[in-house]
Amino acid sequence: MERKLLMKGKVKEAYDLGDRLEFQFTDNISVFDKIIPSTIPFKGETLCREGVYWFERAGRMGIKSHFLEYLPPTGMLCKRVKIIPSTKITPQSRDYLIPLEWICRWYVAGSLLDRVRSGEITARDLGFPSGHSISAGEILPEPFLEVSTKLESTDRLLKKEEALAISGLSPQEYEQAREIVLRIDEDINRSVSSRGLIHVDGKKELAFDADREIMVVDVYGTADEDRFWDKKSYDEGELVDLSKEYVRQYYRQTGYKDRLYQAREEGRAEPAIPSLPDDVVEETSRIYIKLFEMITGEKFKPIR
Repeated sequence: MERKLLMKGKVKEAYDLGDRLEFQFTDNISVFDKIIPSTIPFKGETLCREGVYWFERAGRMGIKSHFLEYLPPTGMLCKRVKIIPSTKITPQSRDYLIPLEWICRWYVAGSLLDRVRSGEITARDLGFPSGHSISAGEILPEPFLEVSTKLESTDRLLKKEEALAISGLSPQEYEQAREIVLRIDEDINRSVSSRGLIHVDGKKELAFDADREIMVVDVYGTADEDRFWDKKSYDEGELVDLSKEYVRQYYRQTGYKDRLYQAREEGRAEPAIPSLPDDVVEETSRIYIKLFEMITGEKFKPIR
């Protein structure tokens, strides 16, 4: 069968193989919704192998996924599911992408912190006592699981009733999906904490297979998909966001981020993102390799 390019994302490509998809993870890197004109050696391989690692763990836990086979060094073969518009989904629909994204948070960080500071989310919403003063990086009393749209032009958070309406999930299937996401995240937390990482938050995508059973799709638990902190630094009172944060900080220090966001705010043409210096490329590659080893517990040896 002819191998057709189906999707070329910022850092990942998908190829159509009929009833299957081939994903290829590139060495491209993006920040602030811009693809940097520099590649990071071994980034694609580390991310792909992290994805394979978690899919294989999910399988051993009895959780279905679309993963079929690892294609060394940077590819994976997966089952293909249909993309059905929300208006066409029925309770009988099968073999389709559930048009929701599941965001599970264990610490106060990122956009959750922004919403806490703006007053949009209260301490009680997160399981804290009323009046509790929430601080950045604080561990949540219980996992905070949210659902957003997946196939709309702009993601938006959904209440349960709306999520049910657009996804075709029954209330029972919705709870089953929540349970799968939480089981996976609890496994990630247990696994990486012994290797010096804190799993802060992450996103999952789900689908129904041909028997209308829920399976996990896309990838999760990788250095690009999830947020990880260095545990030693956290214990010393510092939040060290691993992976791309090093690159983001470089562009903040050079002033590029400020120039970019000012142009966006003023409706001007966005300045092109400069290439990374060789030493920043080398250090970023080292960070991705180190994070691979901390996530999987394996020593990284390039396959290519």
